[in-house]
Formats: sequence, C-alpha cells, structure tokens
Amino acid sequence: MLKVMARVRSVSPGSQNVRVHPSEVDCTVQQVLAPDGSVLLQLSSFGSDSRASEPKVSQTLQFSRDSARRLREYINQTFPE
Repeated sequence: MLKVMARVRSVSPGSQNVRVHPSEVDCTVQQVLAPDGSVLLQLSSFGSDSRASEPKVSQTLQFSRDSARRLREYINQTFPE
C-alpha cells in the first residue's frame, strides 16, 4: 500500500499539552528534487524497536527552503549554544 505524504506548508509555535514520547526511532535525512526543480529536505522516521514487523518508514516530512528556514529558527531558539 502506497502512503502519500505531504510537504510542510508552514512551521509555527504550538500550544498543545505535550510530553516526552516513551520510545525512540531512527530518522534519515535526504534531498529530494521537486518537479519544478526546487530542492526539498526530507526527514523520514522509522518504526520503533518494539514494532512487530520489520523496520519501515512510518512518517516523512518534506521541507521547502522557506519552511526549513523557519524550522531552523525554532531549533536555534531551543538550542542556542
């Protein structure tokens, strides 16, 4: 079954009640060339170690130059060193 994922349109502060997730996953990063010739940054996460089946991509996020720049601003605010 083919999963269709979307590109990240915007990055903004959230206000949800969040907490630390109980498990860890692996993530890959790569460049993707869009049909219009622009470059996207893709992050792909894989299922946790407790997943019953073999490891496979469970989520992908594709960032344009603008959305990646916005994400970088939040990363720099969170980890200023």
